[in-house]
Amino acid sequence: MDVRDPQVIYRACTHFLSHHYRKTPQQTLLELAENLNPQLEADRYGSGSLINDFEAEIATLLGKEAAVFMPSGTMCQQIALRIWSERRGTRNIAFHPLSHLEIHEHQAYQRLHNLNAILVGDKNRLLGLDDVKAANTEPLGALLLELPQRELGGILPTWDELVAISSWARERQIPLHLDGARLWECKPFYQRSYAEIAGLFDSVYVSFYKILGGLAGSVLTGPADLIAEARIWQRRHGGNLIQLYPYVLSAQKGLNDHLERIETYCIRAREIAKILSGLPQIDIVPDPPHTNMMHVFIHGDRDRLLKAFLDVSEETSVWLTGGLMSTPLPTLHKFELTVGEATLDLSCERIEQLFKMVIEKAA
Repeated sequence: MDVRDPQVIYRACTHFLSHHYRKTPQQTLLELAENLNPQLEADRYGSGSLINDFEAEIATLLGKEAAVFMPSGTMCQQIALRIWSERRGTRNIAFHPLSHLEIHEHQAYQRLHNLNAILVGDKNRLLGLDDVKAANTEPLGALLLELPQRELGGILPTWDELVAISSWARERQIPLHLDGARLWECKPFYQRSYAEIAGLFDSVYVSFYKILGGLAGSVLTGPADLIAEARIWQRRHGGNLIQLYPYVLSAQKGLNDHLERIETYCIRAREIAKILSGLPQIDIVPDPPHTNMMHVFIHGDRDRLLKAFLDVSEETSVWLTGGLMSTPLPTLHKFELTVGEATLDLSCERIEQLFKMVIEKAA
Protein backbone atom coordinates (compact mmCIF):
# COMPACT_ATOMS: atom_id res chain seq x y z
CA MET A 1 0.00 0.00 0.00
CA ASP A 2 1.34 3.44 -0.98
CA VAL A 3 1.67 5.52 2.20
CA ARG A 4 2.82 8.73 0.51
CA ASP A 5 0.74 11.84 1.05
CA PRO A 6 -0.43 13.05 -2.39
CA GLN A 7 -0.75 16.62 -1.06
CA VAL A 8 2.96 16.69 -0.20
CA ILE A 9 3.80 15.68 -3.77
CA TYR A 10 1.28 18.15 -5.16
CA ARG A 11 2.78 21.05 -3.23
CA ALA A 12 6.24 20.18 -4.52
CA CYS A 13 5.14 20.27 -8.17
CA THR A 14 5.88 23.25 -10.39
CA HIS A 15 3.67 22.37 -13.35
CA PHE A 16 0.08 21.11 -13.54
CA LEU A 17 -1.97 19.23 -16.10
CA SER A 18 -5.29 20.84 -15.14
CA HIS A 19 -6.65 24.27 -14.34
CA HIS A 20 -4.57 27.33 -13.50
CA TYR A 21 -1.49 27.64 -11.34
CA ARG A 22 -2.23 27.50 -7.64
CA LYS A 23 -1.88 30.70 -5.61
CA THR A 24 -1.35 31.29 -1.93
CA PRO A 25 -3.87 33.44 -0.05
CA GLN A 26 -1.22 36.15 0.15
CA GLN A 27 -0.69 36.14 -3.64
CA THR A 28 -4.42 36.25 -4.26
CA LEU A 29 -5.04 39.16 -1.93
CA LEU A 30 -2.02 41.11 -3.19
CA GLU A 31 -3.23 40.71 -6.78
CA LEU A 32 -6.65 42.01 -5.82
CA ALA A 33 -5.08 45.00 -4.07
CA GLU A 34 -3.01 45.96 -7.12
CA ASN A 35 -4.49 48.84 -9.11
CA LEU A 36 -7.39 49.06 -6.65
CA ASN A 37 -8.97 52.49 -6.63
CA PRO A 38 -8.35 53.91 -3.12
CA GLN A 39 -11.68 55.74 -3.36
CA LEU A 40 -13.60 52.54 -3.89
CA GLU A 41 -16.28 52.00 -1.26
CA ALA A 42 -17.27 48.60 0.03
CA ASP A 43 -20.74 47.22 -0.60
CA ARG A 44 -23.13 46.94 2.34
CA TYR A 45 -25.82 44.26 2.47
CA GLY A 46 -25.96 43.97 -1.32
CA SER A 47 -26.06 47.68 -2.09
CA GLY A 48 -23.46 50.12 -3.38
CA SER A 49 -21.96 50.81 -6.77
CA LEU A 50 -19.25 48.16 -6.46
CA ILE A 51 -21.63 45.21 -6.29
CA ASN A 52 -24.59 46.72 -8.16
CA ASP A 53 -22.47 47.82 -11.14
CA PHE A 54 -21.03 44.32 -11.36
CA GLU A 55 -24.49 42.77 -11.23
CA ALA A 56 -25.59 45.08 -14.04
CA GLU A 57 -22.51 44.12 -16.08
CA ILE A 58 -23.32 40.40 -15.83
CA ALA A 59 -27.00 41.00 -16.60
CA THR A 60 -26.00 42.88 -19.75
CA LEU A 61 -23.45 40.21 -20.75
CA LEU A 62 -26.17 37.54 -20.48
CA GLY A 63 -28.90 39.68 -22.01
CA LYS A 64 -31.07 39.66 -18.88
CA GLU A 65 -33.02 42.42 -17.11
CA ALA A 66 -31.38 42.07 -13.71
CA ALA A 67 -28.90 40.09 -11.64
CA VAL A 68 -28.00 39.44 -8.01
CA PHE A 69 -24.62 38.38 -6.62
CA MET A 70 -24.72 35.54 -4.09
CA PRO A 71 -22.06 33.60 -2.18
CA SER A 72 -22.79 30.28 -3.91
CA GLY A 73 -24.44 28.65 -6.86
CA THR A 74 -26.23 26.25 -4.55
CA MET A 75 -28.07 29.25 -3.12
CA CYS A 76 -28.79 30.76 -6.54
CA GLN A 77 -30.34 27.64 -7.98
CA GLN A 78 -32.47 26.60 -5.03
CA ILE A 79 -33.88 30.12 -4.85
CA ALA A 80 -34.64 30.32 -8.57
CA LEU A 81 -36.40 26.95 -8.58
CA ARG A 82 -38.36 27.81 -5.43
CA ILE A 83 -39.67 31.04 -6.96
CA TRP A 84 -40.55 29.51 -10.33
CA SER A 85 -42.34 26.55 -8.75
CA GLU A 86 -44.38 28.76 -6.43
CA ARG A 87 -45.47 30.91 -9.36
CA ARG A 88 -46.52 27.80 -11.24
CA GLY A 89 -48.42 26.41 -8.26
CA THR A 90 -46.56 23.08 -8.22
CA ARG A 91 -43.60 21.74 -6.26
CA ASN A 92 -42.35 19.55 -9.13
CA ILE A 93 -38.96 20.46 -10.60
CA ALA A 94 -37.23 18.45 -13.31
CA PHE A 95 -33.53 17.90 -13.99
CA HIS A 96 -30.95 15.30 -15.02
CA PRO A 97 -30.18 12.49 -12.51
CA LEU A 98 -26.57 13.72 -12.26
CA SER A 99 -27.51 17.33 -11.61
CA HIS A 100 -25.52 19.10 -8.90
CA LEU A 101 -28.78 19.52 -6.97
CA GLU A 102 -29.27 15.77 -6.83
CA ILE A 103 -25.78 14.42 -6.12
CA HIS A 104 -23.95 17.19 -4.25
CA GLU A 105 -26.49 19.09 -2.15
CA HIS A 106 -28.02 16.39 0.10
CA GLN A 107 -31.51 16.97 -1.37
CA ALA A 108 -31.54 20.55 -0.08
CA TYR A 109 -34.23 21.41 -2.62
CA GLN A 110 -36.56 19.06 -0.74
CA ARG A 111 -35.36 19.67 2.82
CA LEU A 112 -35.30 23.47 2.60
CA HIS A 113 -37.96 24.21 -0.01
CA ASN A 114 -40.22 21.14 -0.06
CA LEU A 115 -39.62 20.73 -3.79
CA ASN A 116 -40.17 17.41 -5.51
CA ALA A 117 -37.52 16.30 -8.01
CA ILE A 118 -38.45 14.54 -11.24
CA LEU A 119 -35.25 13.04 -12.61
CA VAL A 120 -35.21 13.29 -16.39
CA GLY A 121 -33.53 10.84 -18.74
CA ASP A 122 -30.78 8.23 -18.38
CA LYS A 123 -27.98 9.17 -15.99
CA ASN A 124 -25.38 7.91 -18.49
CA ARG A 125 -26.36 10.19 -21.35
CA LEU A 126 -27.37 13.75 -22.08
CA LEU A 127 -31.08 14.39 -21.73
CA GLY A 128 -32.98 15.31 -24.88
CA LEU A 129 -36.37 16.60 -25.92
CA ASP A 130 -37.93 13.13 -25.84
CA ASP A 131 -36.78 12.71 -22.23
CA VAL A 132 -38.31 16.06 -21.29
CA LYS A 133 -41.58 15.17 -22.97
CA ALA A 134 -41.69 11.85 -21.12
CA ALA A 135 -41.22 13.63 -17.80
CA ASN A 136 -44.17 15.95 -18.40
CA THR A 137 -46.74 13.53 -17.00
CA GLU A 138 -47.24 15.87 -14.03
CA PRO A 139 -47.28 19.70 -13.92
CA LEU A 140 -43.74 21.10 -13.77
CA GLY A 141 -42.76 24.17 -11.77
CA ALA A 142 -39.44 24.46 -13.59
CA LEU A 143 -37.04 22.54 -15.81
CA LEU A 144 -33.28 22.79 -15.22
CA LEU A 145 -30.59 22.15 -17.82
CA GLU A 146 -26.85 22.14 -17.18
CA LEU A 147 -24.44 23.45 -19.82
CA PRO A 148 -22.12 21.65 -20.14
CA GLN A 149 -23.06 18.43 -18.32
CA ARG A 150 -20.06 18.16 -16.01
CA GLU A 151 -20.62 14.64 -14.71
CA LEU A 152 -20.74 13.33 -18.30
CA GLY A 153 -17.40 14.86 -19.24
CA GLY A 154 -18.59 18.28 -20.32
CA ILE A 155 -21.00 17.19 -23.05
CA LEU A 156 -23.22 19.79 -24.72
CA PRO A 157 -26.38 19.34 -26.76
CA THR A 158 -26.39 20.68 -30.30
CA TRP A 159 -27.79 24.16 -30.78
CA ASP A 160 -30.86 22.76 -32.54
CA GLU A 161 -31.53 20.37 -29.65
CA LEU A 162 -31.20 23.20 -27.16
CA VAL A 163 -33.55 25.42 -29.12
CA ALA A 164 -36.08 22.58 -29.39
CA ILE A 165 -36.14 22.05 -25.60
CA SER A 166 -36.41 25.79 -24.98
CA SER A 167 -39.27 26.16 -27.46
CA TRP A 168 -41.10 23.16 -26.00
CA ALA A 169 -40.84 24.61 -22.47
CA ARG A 170 -41.98 28.07 -23.53
CA GLU A 171 -44.96 26.73 -25.43
CA ARG A 172 -46.08 25.18 -22.14
CA GLN A 173 -45.01 28.16 -20.02
CA ILE A 174 -42.62 25.96 -18.04
CA PRO A 175 -39.75 28.13 -16.73
CA LEU A 176 -36.40 26.93 -18.06
CA HIS A 177 -33.45 27.51 -15.73
CA LEU A 178 -29.79 27.18 -16.73
CA ASP A 179 -27.19 25.71 -14.42
CA GLY A 180 -24.44 27.73 -16.07
CA ALA A 181 -21.66 26.93 -13.60
CA ARG A 182 -19.48 26.41 -16.69
CA LEU A 183 -21.44 28.52 -19.16
CA TRP A 184 -18.34 30.61 -19.89
CA GLU A 185 -16.76 27.57 -21.57
CA CYS A 186 -19.72 26.98 -23.95
CA LYS A 187 -19.30 29.96 -26.28
CA PRO A 188 -16.63 28.40 -28.57
CA PHE A 189 -18.79 25.30 -29.13
CA TYR A 190 -21.93 27.20 -30.08
CA GLN A 191 -20.16 30.15 -31.73
CA ARG A 192 -22.84 32.40 -30.29
CA SER A 193 -22.77 35.21 -27.75
CA TYR A 194 -23.45 34.57 -24.10
CA ALA A 195 -26.62 36.62 -24.42
CA GLU A 196 -27.86 34.43 -27.27
CA ILE A 197 -27.19 31.22 -25.32
CA ALA A 198 -28.72 32.62 -22.12
CA GLY A 199 -31.65 33.94 -24.14
CA LEU A 200 -33.03 30.41 -24.44
CA PHE A 201 -33.52 30.34 -20.65
CA ASP A 202 -35.79 32.23 -18.25
CA SER A 203 -33.14 32.37 -15.53
CA VAL A 204 -29.41 31.71 -15.54
CA TYR A 205 -26.83 31.06 -12.83
CA VAL A 206 -23.11 31.54 -13.48
CA SER A 207 -20.09 30.81 -11.30
CA PHE A 208 -16.90 32.81 -10.85
CA TYR A 209 -14.58 30.42 -9.02
CA LYS A 210 -14.17 27.65 -11.60
CA ILE A 211 -12.45 28.51 -14.88
CA LEU A 212 -12.46 32.21 -13.95
CA GLY A 213 -10.41 31.45 -10.85
CA GLY A 214 -12.33 33.67 -8.43
CA LEU A 215 -12.41 33.20 -4.68
CA ALA A 216 -16.09 32.22 -4.64
CA GLY A 217 -19.41 33.70 -5.62
CA SER A 218 -22.07 33.46 -8.28
CA VAL A 219 -24.77 35.48 -9.99
CA LEU A 220 -28.40 34.70 -10.70
CA THR A 221 -29.88 36.57 -13.66
CA GLY A 222 -33.38 36.83 -15.05
CA PRO A 223 -36.45 39.08 -15.13
CA ALA A 224 -36.37 42.06 -12.75
CA ASP A 225 -39.28 40.76 -10.66
CA LEU A 226 -37.62 37.35 -10.24
CA ILE A 227 -34.38 38.94 -9.08
CA ALA A 228 -36.19 41.26 -6.67
CA GLU A 229 -37.83 38.25 -5.07
CA ALA A 230 -34.55 36.34 -5.12
CA ARG A 231 -32.95 39.07 -3.02
CA ILE A 232 -35.52 38.40 -0.30
CA TRP A 233 -34.78 34.69 -0.42
CA GLN A 234 -31.06 35.44 -0.33
CA ARG A 235 -31.58 37.14 3.03
CA ARG A 236 -33.69 34.20 4.22
CA HIS A 237 -30.81 31.89 3.28
CA GLY A 238 -28.32 34.05 5.22
CA GLY A 239 -26.56 34.96 1.99
CA ASN A 240 -27.04 38.71 2.15
CA LEU A 241 -23.68 39.27 3.86
CA ILE A 242 -22.74 42.69 5.12
CA GLN A 243 -19.89 42.82 2.59
CA LEU A 244 -19.10 40.70 -0.45
CA TYR A 245 -16.56 42.97 -2.13
CA PRO A 246 -13.56 40.56 -1.99
CA TYR A 247 -15.59 38.04 -3.98
CA VAL A 248 -16.92 40.66 -6.39
CA LEU A 249 -13.43 42.06 -7.05
CA SER A 250 -12.10 38.54 -7.53
CA ALA A 251 -14.94 37.70 -9.94
CA GLN A 252 -14.25 40.86 -11.95
CA LYS A 253 -10.55 40.01 -12.14
CA GLY A 254 -11.39 36.49 -13.27
CA LEU A 255 -13.53 37.82 -16.10
CA ASN A 256 -10.77 40.19 -17.18
CA ASP A 257 -8.05 37.55 -16.98
CA HIS A 258 -9.74 34.49 -18.46
CA LEU A 259 -12.90 35.19 -20.44
CA GLU A 260 -11.03 35.97 -23.66
CA ARG A 261 -8.70 33.01 -23.08
CA ILE A 262 -11.39 30.35 -22.94
CA GLU A 263 -11.34 29.62 -26.67
CA THR A 264 -7.60 28.97 -26.38
CA TYR A 265 -8.27 26.53 -23.54
CA CYS A 266 -10.89 24.73 -25.65
CA ILE A 267 -8.54 24.43 -28.62
CA ARG A 268 -5.80 22.95 -26.44
CA ALA A 269 -8.28 20.49 -24.92
CA ARG A 270 -9.02 19.10 -28.37
CA GLU A 271 -5.31 18.82 -29.13
CA ILE A 272 -4.64 16.95 -25.88
CA ALA A 273 -7.61 14.65 -26.44
CA LYS A 274 -6.35 13.74 -29.91
CA ILE A 275 -2.96 12.70 -28.56
CA LEU A 276 -4.23 10.84 -25.49
CA SER A 277 -6.93 8.96 -27.38
CA GLY A 278 -4.15 7.60 -29.59
CA LEU A 279 -2.82 5.61 -26.63
CA PRO A 280 -4.46 2.15 -26.50
CA GLN A 281 -5.00 2.30 -22.74
CA ILE A 282 -6.86 5.64 -22.84
CA ASP A 283 -10.28 6.79 -23.99
CA ILE A 284 -11.60 10.36 -23.93
CA VAL A 285 -15.23 11.44 -23.29
CA PRO A 286 -16.44 13.35 -25.16
CA ASP A 287 -14.06 12.86 -28.06
CA PRO A 288 -13.38 15.47 -29.22
CA PRO A 289 -14.12 17.60 -26.12
CA HIS A 290 -16.99 20.07 -26.43
CA THR A 291 -15.39 22.57 -24.06
CA ASN A 292 -12.07 22.82 -22.22
CA MET A 293 -12.85 19.79 -20.05
CA MET A 294 -12.99 16.05 -20.64
CA HIS A 295 -13.07 12.77 -18.78
CA VAL A 296 -9.94 10.67 -19.25
CA PHE A 297 -10.62 6.93 -19.00
CA ILE A 298 -7.60 4.72 -18.38
CA HIS A 299 -7.38 0.93 -18.31
CA GLY A 300 -5.40 -0.94 -15.69
CA ASP A 301 -5.13 -1.87 -12.04
CA ARG A 302 -6.29 1.06 -9.90
CA ASP A 303 -3.62 0.82 -7.19
CA ARG A 304 -0.82 0.45 -9.72
CA LEU A 305 -2.12 3.39 -11.72
CA LEU A 306 -2.38 5.65 -8.66
CA LYS A 307 1.16 4.72 -7.65
CA ALA A 308 2.38 5.37 -11.18
CA PHE A 309 0.74 8.81 -11.31
CA LEU A 310 2.42 9.77 -8.01
CA ASP A 311 5.78 8.35 -9.16
CA VAL A 312 5.70 10.38 -12.36
CA SER A 313 4.66 13.55 -10.53
CA GLU A 314 7.52 13.10 -8.05
CA GLU A 315 10.04 12.48 -10.80
CA THR A 316 8.97 15.27 -13.14
CA SER A 317 7.40 17.88 -10.80
CA VAL A 318 4.29 17.81 -13.02
CA TRP A 319 1.04 17.15 -11.18
CA LEU A 320 -1.23 14.91 -13.25
CA THR A 321 -4.09 13.76 -11.03
CA GLY A 322 -4.68 13.01 -7.38
CA GLY A 323 -7.32 10.35 -7.78
CA LEU A 324 -9.26 8.02 -10.01
CA MET A 325 -13.03 7.57 -10.08
CA SER A 326 -14.49 4.11 -10.49
CA THR A 327 -16.59 2.98 -13.44
CA PRO A 328 -18.85 -0.07 -13.94
CA LEU A 329 -15.78 -1.92 -15.28
CA PRO A 330 -13.33 -2.86 -12.49
CA THR A 331 -10.27 -2.27 -14.67
CA LEU A 332 -11.42 1.04 -16.13
CA HIS A 333 -10.99 4.28 -14.19
CA LYS A 334 -11.43 7.96 -14.95
CA PHE A 335 -10.46 11.45 -13.90
CA GLU A 336 -11.48 14.93 -14.97
CA LEU A 337 -9.09 17.08 -16.98
CA THR A 338 -9.84 20.80 -17.29
CA VAL A 339 -7.54 22.89 -19.44
CA GLY A 340 -6.44 26.21 -17.95
CA GLU A 341 -3.42 28.47 -17.92
CA ALA A 342 -1.19 25.88 -16.26
CA THR A 343 -2.07 23.31 -18.92
CA LEU A 344 -0.91 25.63 -21.70
CA ASP A 345 2.65 25.50 -20.38
CA LEU A 346 2.81 21.78 -21.13
CA SER A 347 3.21 20.87 -24.79
CA CYS A 348 1.05 18.08 -26.17
CA GLU A 349 4.20 16.08 -26.78
CA ARG A 350 5.21 16.47 -23.14
CA ILE A 351 1.76 15.39 -21.96
CA GLU A 352 1.89 12.31 -24.19
CA GLN A 353 5.32 11.45 -22.78
CA LEU A 354 4.07 11.78 -19.20
CA PHE A 355 1.13 9.45 -19.80
CA LYS A 356 3.35 6.91 -21.52
CA MET A 357 5.52 6.95 -18.39
CA VAL A 358 2.45 6.30 -16.23
CA ILE A 359 1.27 3.44 -18.42
CA GLU A 360 4.73 1.85 -18.46
CA LYS A 361 5.09 2.08 -14.68
CA ALA A 362 1.58 0.68 -14.10
CA ALA A 363 2.08 -2.28 -16.44
